[in-house]
Amino acid sequence: MSAGWGKVALTTVAAAAIAPAVLAQDVSPSPPSGQVTPATEITVTATRLDDARSSIQPSLGAAKYEFSRRAIEDVPMGQQAPLNQILLRAPGVVQDSFGQVHVRGDHGNLQYRLDGVQLPEGLSLFNQVLATQYANKMSLITGALPAQYGFRTAGIVDIEVKSGRTAPGVEASMTLGSYNWQQPSLSYGGSSGSWDWFATGQFMHNAIGIENPMPTQGPIHDDTDQWHGLFKVSKILDENTRLSFIGGGSGARFQIPQVSGVPAAFTVFGIQATNSALLDQRQWEDTWFGMAALQKKYGDLDFQLSAFGRSSNLNYQPDYLGDLMFNGISPWASRSSLAFGLQGDGSWKFHEKHTLRGGFLVQRERATDLTYANVLPVGGNGAPTSDQPSGIAFGSDQIGWMFGVYLQDEWKISPTVTLNYGARFDAISAPSQENQVSPRINVVWEPNDFLTVHAGYARYFTPPPLGQIGNAAIATTLGTTAQPAVTTNDPLKAERSNYFSGGFEVRPLDGLKFGFDAYYKMAENLIDEGQFGAPIFLTSFNYANANVKGFELTGSYDTGPWSLYGNLAWSDAQGSAINSAQFNFGQAELNYIAQNYIYLDHNQSWTASAGAAYTFNQGSEWATRLSADFVYGNGLRRTLVNPNDSALPSYAVFNLSAAQKLPIKGTRGAELRFDVLNVFDNSYQIRDGTGVGVGAPQYGMRRTFLVTLAQKF
Repeated sequence: MSAGWGKVALTTVAAAAIAPAVLAQDVSPSPPSGQVTPATEITVTATRLDDARSSIQPSLGAAKYEFSRRAIEDVPMGQQAPLNQILLRAPGVVQDSFGQVHVRGDHGNLQYRLDGVQLPEGLSLFNQVLATQYANKMSLITGALPAQYGFRTAGIVDIEVKSGRTAPGVEASMTLGSYNWQQPSLSYGGSSGSWDWFATGQFMHNAIGIENPMPTQGPIHDDTDQWHGLFKVSKILDENTRLSFIGGGSGARFQIPQVSGVPAAFTVFGIQATNSALLDQRQWEDTWFGMAALQKKYGDLDFQLSAFGRSSNLNYQPDYLGDLMFNGISPWASRSSLAFGLQGDGSWKFHEKHTLRGGFLVQRERATDLTYANVLPVGGNGAPTSDQPSGIAFGSDQIGWMFGVYLQDEWKISPTVTLNYGARFDAISAPSQENQVSPRINVVWEPNDFLTVHAGYARYFTPPPLGQIGNAAIATTLGTTAQPAVTTNDPLKAERSNYFSGGFEVRPLDGLKFGFDAYYKMAENLIDEGQFGAPIFLTSFNYANANVKGFELTGSYDTGPWSLYGNLAWSDAQGSAINSAQFNFGQAELNYIAQNYIYLDHNQSWTASAGAAYTFNQGSEWATRLSADFVYGNGLRRTLVNPNDSALPSYAVFNLSAAQKLPIKGTRGAELRFDVLNVFDNSYQIRDGTGVGVGAPQYGMRRTFLVTLAQKF
């Protein structure tokens, strides 16, 4: 069976291991019959250690959607696609502006792992820190998660990074297309004895770095330059021990796109009007990360000990005169974050029916923000008293710690029933000090090869991102055009929730799967995020109470040359009473939300995605792959009368792709790829600039043509 589209796996650990196999060309050649070479021994050991690492952190009882290498290639742009575009092909994932995605009614709250090591949360907004081309395969895990997953729990994006075994040799590619799109990339993987290495990098330039705030074909002032890079080195110390290191980074430069015809709100230096289309605002985003992991297998005991670190920086440069005239403040703003920590995970099969798992995570983060701004003075009625700006400065420097420890038991009650139960203890010491004991339990029933049923409960504890705890600077801005309408600023709190989920998967035929999953979440101090002010930085706030519920339907067929998938999801996320960072809102808005449940701004009731791919001459050096897919949403929330009281119009975006292999003598072959994004040139709105915490309107990208030539050596 060929490797194909991602699929939901609501199964036991043994059944969850049915992830699509690595493509044949990525596997070392077999030695002659009866002969075992050192290279073969190393490959077998590496594969066994990969399996052991997976057994340390299973997704037992949760909903797991997997993307194989083939599935990634079937998505428009393939491995050159942004990571969020891959995730949008999973059920229950909602598209938002700035490349954001929302999983099961949460604004953020996503956790990213590389080879099982949790990556600290960064600050990047427009730029996605991780690139799709890093992934040998990846999974999105959601639902009632086992106890090893803590802090960020809306979804776990688990990426198995390519290696010299799974991606050997050199691969160079170039993508060119609409919007002056230029995207070269280069990868190299290899091995020698017990050493294995992989390195990759890409650069991208185009003229649509951020979503267009107008419904025009092309945005105004929207160029971007971005780069991503990663390297991975591992060494097998003995047949049961492996040491590995992953390092990487990303950087991006963005122009902020503009809207024409907007009147100025303030007079500055006697100037009353200016062309809003000529504003020159820019944002920079940089991230570096690294992690080292020691993995050991000793009989029935497996463990991995890891150290990790991450540095992030955001900088906003205003249009000095324009920001003052339109926003009343011209801020040179920066945020930075440095985080590092230790993570340990272990698994011990101490009985034929019991597997004990435990681990810990400790992380320290320092987050700073600093703003130098020009503002205008105002009188008691809020009207400017002068057109001569003055300068103010404000900022903060915060240190936060996170601690987590867990223990759980996987109990094989019978050949068809598995119970996974345990608990974790989490604590934070940041601007506030909080902790919680969180029980978890999942049960999986697999009576035959046709059916798998699961149900689970999880107690969650989600601290606010330290880098998104806003500095109100209320006292500094009073008496200026930057002063808030509300001066209340209660501290952010950790979100605490009870989460229930359950579902089933049926497999009526070889390669054919159907799944259903439902969930319900009751939250106190639910964490949401918004953009407040000209710098496009996210700031967190709490809803005192919230309820999130929904269901997902999935289907996939993967056999021979065919790969098909389809997802349909419904979600309802509502909250009431904003009880922190109130200075970001108007008093009337706060009063209404205090008395009423409202839809969260990122709620989208209906979401769907589907795709089909067919490969002609499969397995030959002249193989041709044709694929098509679409993404549908019935619209995020907007405000007409009351906060978030309406939804934007629904939309559907269709895409087409064609890839042709080209055998070239003396090389490992080439591939020519053609992608058409938004085939019908649908003009649709992701945001309209209204809603709780929404900063500006954004429209989806119009029809785009891209051509990619990839050469392997």
